[in-house]
Amino acid sequence: MKTYNNLYDEIASLPNLFLAWEEFRKGKTSKKDILEFEWRLEENIIKLCRDLRYHRYKHGVYISFYITDPKRRQIHKATVRDRVLHHAIFRILNPIFEPCFISHSFSCQVGKGTHRGVKTLANILRKVSQNNTSPCFALKCDIKQFFGSVDHSILLNIIKKKIKDKETSWLLGEIIESFSPPSQIKQESKIYLRQESLFVPRYGLPIGNLTSQLFANIYLNEFDYYIKHDLKIKHYLRYTDDFIIVDTKKENLVKLLPKIRQYLSKCLRLELHPNKVEIRKYSQGIDFLGYVILPFHCRVRTKTKRRTFKKLKHKVEEYKAGLILKYTLEQSLHSYIGILKHANCYKLQNKLKNQFWFWLSG
Repeated sequence: MKTYNNLYDEIASLPNLFLAWEEFRKGKTSKKDILEFEWRLEENIIKLCRDLRYHRYKHGVYISFYITDPKRRQIHKATVRDRVLHHAIFRILNPIFEPCFISHSFSCQVGKGTHRGVKTLANILRKVSQNNTSPCFALKCDIKQFFGSVDHSILLNIIKKKIKDKETSWLLGEIIESFSPPSQIKQESKIYLRQESLFVPRYGLPIGNLTSQLFANIYLNEFDYYIKHDLKIKHYLRYTDDFIIVDTKKENLVKLLPKIRQYLSKCLRLELHPNKVEIRKYSQGIDFLGYVILPFHCRVRTKTKRRTFKKLKHKVEEYKAGLILKYTLEQSLHSYIGILKHANCYKLQNKLKNQFWFWLSG
């Protein structure tokens, strides 16, 4: 395994920080906190560079809020200064770690994504079922509260296998240890009040940090390698904390579950979501990343359809209220049509277009 020893200066360099700023600000130029940071851009970037160079950098606090997309999630937003640094770290570390990820890991990587994942799964199902002439089953699992369960010490130890640079390890530790879920904070407070000298493992990655996407892939890459190399499973795909294994025999998939649970618990301190583990026949349809893949066609999940119409209607309302430009509205329409184009739903595309014009003229 190739290791790296001199990354810190590259991360903390002025050119890298300015490039990180340019990448970070895309699509956010009207935000108040972005404008305030940009008003004294050179001063802010140079101060960040100096704080890094002299190891004075401390990660700031997070602002917490909720979004529903589709389920309710708590987002933790870092300061602009911290988010610029996240981009600077990502620019240097992602090219190092991404080539190590398995080909069938699809989240947050260039040239990958949900549509590529769905297309790959459809090809695997077709191949394993021999064009729907043989039995085919899929085990679909979801890791329970994944981002809130990532163990900091395990993650840092995984990173240190490849990154031997002590300064970079210190900086990554500062980023990773900057966040703990509310339940962790309460637990630590109770132990402090009892004055017990116990080691409490810290865990959790904030949904909202760019670095969290990279750290998630690094963390679960260990699991990917266990599945592919130790268990020698051929037909396996993962997108963040959702993964699927395809086999010709249901009993083979049933036998895998205890091994999967044991590895996740013992090595990564994770557990499968008890209500999101299922084995389905290909003929019943395999639900993955918002689509349902069937032997002769692919359709959009019902919840995805409802969400698409709801979001587009909201965008039309924003446009009518003068909150967004017509160009932004048209972009949203093309984006939602693009989602539908990846499934066999020509009629649904037309229905969405007609509904759009009805809302717009109403």
